[in-house]
Amino acid sequence: MSTTIDAPLSNAARARRRLLRNPAAIIGGLIVLSVILAAIFAPLLAPHPTHAGAFVDFRHRHTPPGALYWMGSDNVGRDILSRVLFGYRVSLTLVAGVLGVAMPLGVLLGMTAGYFGGRVEFAIMRLTDIMLAMPPLVMALAITAVLTPDLINAMIAITALWWTWHCRLIYRVTKSIVAEDFIEAARLSGGSHLHVLFREILPNCMAAISVKTTLDAGFVILFGATLSFLGLGVQPPTPDLGTMVASGAQFLPDQWWEAIMPGLAVLYAILGFNLLGDGLRDMLDVEIT
Repeated sequence: MSTTIDAPLSNAARARRRLLRNPAAIIGGLIVLSVILAAIFAPLLAPHPTHAGAFVDFRHRHTPPGALYWMGSDNVGRDILSRVLFGYRVSLTLVAGVLGVAMPLGVLLGMTAGYFGGRVEFAIMRLTDIMLAMPPLVMALAITAVLTPDLINAMIAITALWWTWHCRLIYRVTKSIVAEDFIEAARLSGGSHLHVLFREILPNCMAAISVKTTLDAGFVILFGATLSFLGLGVQPPTPDLGTMVASGAQFLPDQWWEAIMPGLAVLYAILGFNLLGDGLRDMLDVEIT
């Protein structure tokens, strides 16, 4: 009579099992997927794609949610649902642009400071401390006020500060890794600084980078919407969720849907990224502060 002994689960299998047992993470992943698909297929999903541009139909202005316009129409008769779908394109473009620059820059500076130490560490981390001491919104407002308000300059304004959090996080992770025996073994075996940084240290930072980037995506969307709400982000007629909330706020409380519906769209996207980020944090067992 033979006995079957289950093989121990690998780290990846255990992490995947933890993720699948986290309903909030699954919901977050589905929300993020729906936002991405809505942005990609906005021209096909939008009931009135032409309303995403400079469209005017005063006959249907301030139409409440109903069969014609599921989320209602705005003050010039444009379908809010169609503009929300296209607005997700702007938000995800902002996320890709900001994190596509801030994350690699912050990771590189954080690894460099943690690995080399000494004067390099002092210079990088003191610069990071100075940038972190500045209120992010005030700094972004100052940059966008000097530059012409548009999507590109909004990216520049947010990126100017966003790299600092990635730098601080990866610096702490790197400092804990450089004391490990495998780093010393890589050095003694003749590995160059680039080899140690990118072949030994970086792979061990990927869990923290993945979780931090996912959580940051929601905050970037909120930050970009805040700039647009204040008139320093994406400008009309480009559909942007923050601009739509600011425009609709003028007609509260009577035409409540003009501000509430885009606001709920922002909340929906942020909730998805936060739930997914929390799930990844539990799955990968990392601490992000």
